[in-house]
Amino acid sequence: MLIVENWAEIRRLRRAERFPIKEIARVVGCSRNTVRAALAADGPPRYVRARVGSIVDEVEPRIRELLAVYPTMPATVIAERIGWSRSIRVLSGRVAELRPVYLPPDPASRTLYVAGEIAQCDFWFPDIEVPVGFGQTRTATGLPVLTMVTGYSRWLSGLLIPTRTAEDLFAGWWGHIAGLGAVPRVLVWDGEGAIGRWRGGRSELTTDCQGFRGTLGIKVIICRPADPEAKGLVERSHDYLERSFLPGRTFCSPADFNTQLAAWLAVVNGRVRRALGCAPTERITADRAAMLSLPPVAPVTGWRSSTRLARDHYIRLDGNDYSVHPAVIGRRIEVVADLGRVRAYCEGRVVADHDRLWAKHQTVSDPEHVAAATALRRERIALIGPTAAREPEVEIRALADYDTALGLADGDGHGGDEVAS
Repeated sequence: MLIVENWAEIRRLRRAERFPIKEIARVVGCSRNTVRAALAADGPPRYVRARVGSIVDEVEPRIRELLAVYPTMPATVIAERIGWSRSIRVLSGRVAELRPVYLPPDPASRTLYVAGEIAQCDFWFPDIEVPVGFGQTRTATGLPVLTMVTGYSRWLSGLLIPTRTAEDLFAGWWGHIAGLGAVPRVLVWDGEGAIGRWRGGRSELTTDCQGFRGTLGIKVIICRPADPEAKGLVERSHDYLERSFLPGRTFCSPADFNTQLAAWLAVVNGRVRRALGCAPTERITADRAAMLSLPPVAPVTGWRSSTRLARDHYIRLDGNDYSVHPAVIGRRIEVVADLGRVRAYCEGRVVADHDRLWAKHQTVSDPEHVAAATALRRERIALIGPTAAREPEVEIRALADYDTALGLADGDGHGGDEVAS
């Protein structure tokens, strides 16, 4: 067989040196027919192995029959139907070659975003441990970072929140939107429990999500299960966070994490994106201008409850107890908490205000509340104490009176000493 080097030399001698075929055959050391074939070839010679038969060839007609009726039938099921007893890899390779013939093509669509139209949201769980105080730490599963990226400008925002509950999720979500300064017309979410889910072939939003989107006047889309391409922007952002933000960083608290993340995002949003040809900072103004304006009244987010304050004068939130001023014991109070503060109100007056803890099973006591409770207990004791502590008055009687009563007195009527009766 003619090798590539000889083929190239034959063509050089003919085109550049104008050698006759006979002379070329003598120089290269091949036959004249080989020289003629090399000159007539359109490309360099290459080795092509002759196709040999396969053990699957004899059952291919039966495979085609099954795929014609059930194009998505798995290769393992096909092997069972045709009684295949050999290697499943050989069979599955042939099925993979034949299946596209019986399935309609599934081209990937390219999504184009217009200004103000859409933003994608999701949770990112960084593989880190962050101290949360009181000797406790949280790992990746307990560290949800709420992320949001706009479709047109690729503006990325992120915030570490305490939990994935609806109260914290919507508080963080509203923080992203308020920080953006405008409301995208469509917000895309995965099947997050606090947002909604797919059921019976259609998406269902939770009551909390319906109230949230109704206040903003927007549409919320729940992606179908196993469809990561539907929110590819935010998924790629998570990969970017994993590769660019996390390496080499340590965090001493959740607040420190959010501080470092905010500083990094300020830099990242100023970097040129290859898909855009510019940085998100150059597009965000047009993106905001096409979005909806913020509602005149912010949506209700965070933790809200109403209860009657018990004698213990503590309220429980997210596994921790927070003190309330004991002056309102027995009265109804409203508990309001967000991502950073826990407050209690009684008739519009603040009766508790604490930093929210990320640790669990802790008790937070305001020194003023403790002192007030101590003073109230002392007043209570002073009020009921004198009557309870006063010694009863007991009449002192002479023993002779008892002797007389019992008929034991002597002739002169004298009895014993005086005793307390």
